[in-house]
Amino acid sequence: MRDREDKEVTAFVRARYGSLLRTAFLLCGDRGKAEDLVQTTLAKTVVAWSRLQRSEGVDHYVQRILVNTFVSWRRRRSWWEQPLGRLVESQARDEYVGVEQRDLLRRALDGLPARQRAAVVLRFYEDLSEQDTARVLGCSVGTVKSLSSRGLQTLRKQWVEADTVADQEVRYA
Repeated sequence: MRDREDKEVTAFVRARYGSLLRTAFLLCGDRGKAEDLVQTTLAKTVVAWSRLQRSEGVDHYVQRILVNTFVSWRRRRSWWEQPLGRLVESQARDEYVGVEQRDLLRRALDGLPARQRAAVVLRFYEDLSEQDTARVLGCSVGTVKSLSSRGLQTLRKQWVEADTVADQEVRYA
């Protein structure tokens, strides 16, 4: 019995690890923290595996654990610790527009509150319906709509501001 469960868990992890890591990265914006988040999520999943197999809700359970763990980590003071020294590199806008846009999006996502960020990532990256997102977040569909709306509004505002700054840099260069 235990060997079968081990094989099922291994197959699940192999199939979903990359997707979970990408979602975790979008949630937390840091590769190391994303790996820790996925590892914690999978550890919690393994503990509940036998119960999950009976209910057919493995993917929703894992997404919910991922988001809940992320939200609880964001509440901790140590989450906000940042190294003091940061290298500022100039980027060639013409050759790396896609890279810059992804970085801008990642930084903009960093500025969102945890639940707004989770709602935006689940709705627009994971492509979950409002109902599925509400189930993962443990809230109502109306809450998902408001969290998503406010999150997108903030992202759009930051995008316009960053675009304006980039245009000014080009003019004065």
